[in-house]
Amino acid sequence: MGLKLEIILIIAMIAIISVSVTVEIKNKQITKKEPTIELEFTHTTFTEVDVNKTQGVAFGTYGIRDAGVLTVDNLRYSTDSIKELRAKQGIYKGDRIYLDHNITVNQKVGFDYTAEHAIYDKKLEILYITSPFTAIMNENVIHGSALRYHMKSKEAFATDVDAVVYTKEK
Repeated sequence: MGLKLEIILIIAMIAIISVSVTVEIKNKQITKKEPTIELEFTHTTFTEVDVNKTQGVAFGTYGIRDAGVLTVDNLRYSTDSIKELRAKQGIYKGDRIYLDHNITVNQKVGFDYTAEHAIYDKKLEILYITSPFTAIMNENVIHGSALRYHMKSKEAFATDVDAVVYTKEK
């Protein structure tokens, strides 16, 4: 009987030693994330210019630039073709502004748009509305689920359109 107990103890010791050799216990240190905030501002106007002219003007009540991405709260943006573009939040990534919540686009000539989510490509001057939208000009009202609008050529391409459009009688 004693011999069998010795074998069981030897097997148990071998198992304990093999587990302790193969399992590596690391002493993890808590790493603090380094802040990457480059800029923080309140009630600021940004003017985008190139060599020839002013490209656009943006105003925000609060903003932060973190790791190269500019986030602006209560954004108001205008250009030559946009009288005023307003959104609760705008995120600048490259040549695009990602717009969220209570978006309103008022043009100098043409329809005024409202939506919840949109993307404005500053370089191509194209507004992509990615949520249900409403477009209004005088008594004309257009509803749709998505829209791509070229600001320069005034061409709009929409999906799931429901519209009331008044035309002049001839």
